[in-house]
Amino acid sequence: MLKQLLTLVYTLLLVVLAGCMQTDVPEQTPPQTQQKERIEPIPEVDVVSREEQPAKAIKKQQPVERLKEPVVRPRLHAEYDMSADYSSAVTASPAFNGYTAHSRPDSIRHASEPVNRENYAHYTDNPVKLVTEEPVSTFSIDVDTGAYANARRMINSGHLPPQDAVRVEEFINYFSYDYKNGDDQGSPFIVARELAPAPWHDDKYLLHIGIKAQDITQEHMPNANLVFLVDVSGSMKSANKLGLLKSSLKLLTKRLSKDDRVSLVVYAGASGVVLSPTPGNETATIDHALEQLTAGGSTNGGAGIKLAYSIAEQAFIDGGINRVILATDGDFNVGTVNHEQLIDLIEQKRQTGISLSTLGFGRGNYNDHLMEQLADKGNGNYAYIDTLNEAQKVLVDEMTSTLMTVASDVKLQVEFNPQHVKEYRLVGFENRHLNREDFNNDNVDAGEIGAGHTVTAIYELTLNNGKAGYVDPLRYQQEPVTTGTVASSDELAFLKVRYKQPGANSSRLLTWPIRRTEIQQDINMASVNFRFAAAVAGFAQQLRGGKYTGEFGYKDILELARGARGDDPFGYRGEFLSLVNLAQSLSLSGTSQLDSINYSQR
Repeated sequence: MLKQLLTLVYTLLLVVLAGCMQTDVPEQTPPQTQQKERIEPIPEVDVVSREEQPAKAIKKQQPVERLKEPVVRPRLHAEYDMSADYSSAVTASPAFNGYTAHSRPDSIRHASEPVNRENYAHYTDNPVKLVTEEPVSTFSIDVDTGAYANARRMINSGHLPPQDAVRVEEFINYFSYDYKNGDDQGSPFIVARELAPAPWHDDKYLLHIGIKAQDITQEHMPNANLVFLVDVSGSMKSANKLGLLKSSLKLLTKRLSKDDRVSLVVYAGASGVVLSPTPGNETATIDHALEQLTAGGSTNGGAGIKLAYSIAEQAFIDGGINRVILATDGDFNVGTVNHEQLIDLIEQKRQTGISLSTLGFGRGNYNDHLMEQLADKGNGNYAYIDTLNEAQKVLVDEMTSTLMTVASDVKLQVEFNPQHVKEYRLVGFENRHLNREDFNNDNVDAGEIGAGHTVTAIYELTLNNGKAGYVDPLRYQQEPVTTGTVASSDELAFLKVRYKQPGANSSRLLTWPIRRTEIQQDINMASVNFRFAAAVAGFAQQLRGGKYTGEFGYKDILELARGARGDDPFGYRGEFLSLVNLAQSLSLSGTSQLDSINYSQR
């Protein structure tokens, strides 16, 4: 019985085997006429074909057919999170986990380095001017601080900033200075002057011009109509962008009263109103609206700005503060991406009494150039928020400076006396130059000063004291000879300041002579304000390549700043010392922005 059963099983196996051989072996063709059909590539898909059977295994072979259901080989993809640290920004996609042995190793698409798309306007340092050829210097004041905070973020991340990211005046004006011995001439600010040797050149002097606006407490601020315009596009999806943004705005809203108004407008691919004008003391409602924000989609910044201005007009407060606060990384990529059109719109809206300030967030795709431009044209200020502590400084500690303007269209003009001054150079303010005739033209826009703001400008001077200057004298042309009572006096220069009261159409002129007798021959006898500002100016110039600072290096900057730290209630000057020390180490190791990431300037 068992023998019969085994025989039956054996017979069945033979039948099954014979059937399989008929199914797998194709119809044979003579070897002489055998041709292979070319396999056309399938776009975007890699096909793994069956291995051809060895010639000995079959007598005849049919042309290779394309698989009806191609086997797709997974590729290796990478996603770049530009908000994370650049060294750890690459994360393998799930497709890598499914990578099979059928895939050819030589066809793997390897991940490339993340490309940094941060955008900075290119400019060159102010040149040295001969007083006999160009005795007058005219520029607009600037109270922005974004460049310093942004550079601090880069240095703390382990690389030096690109030179175009460093604007010297924004480094200097990041810090407050205690200008007490100034003259206000009935204006809302005082103007102080000081002359002492330059720390980076024995034969040069620095003319230090300081403006200090009158302080106004939060209790005496006018009622505010604030429209938060928040970028919720996909590029804002990280903790140090949208997450930090929400925490920052909450700090400000907790300082508002029932008579203030807060609105919340968001934009991504489209824009919308999340919170209609709401009393400032309804913090729970405002916080809830902020907490609901999530990031995703493209960035139609132009549509958002238009909607924000519309809401600001609806809730306009006569005699109050009416301001749009734009919080974004500046990466506008859909809608009105023509920046000139945006600037034209903002210039039109500032005439209605609604100003625009910008708060920058994030890294990797950050558009510093656009953020600064929008704030400048919107009669506002520009700050970069890299930490919650910086948000505390800008939105809480300096709330009145950020929100309340006390002087508009502030312009400075200095005429140097060739009898005493051979050369001069304005340190910073490269993108704030005005034509000489613009000073008296009230239709030409200039910078604003907020309550309590300090603004500092520094000129480097070469005096007519027999010492060599930067520029050699001419061989074939005789230097002009100055005559007259004023030219022969002890006046080194003549300072003029123009400003408007907020909302006014005509400006007021203030003037001061600057005399040779004001020169302090020993920098160690100069004020704390002078020495610390000079140290900060030296640091910023060093980061830009040190074209005019000679052998004055990081050690010299540290020594000068340590001796001029002065009153430092919030620790910003102490932090500066740490930043200079770290920058020195990074410069010795050769670590720069270009070394750490692929920097591309648009």
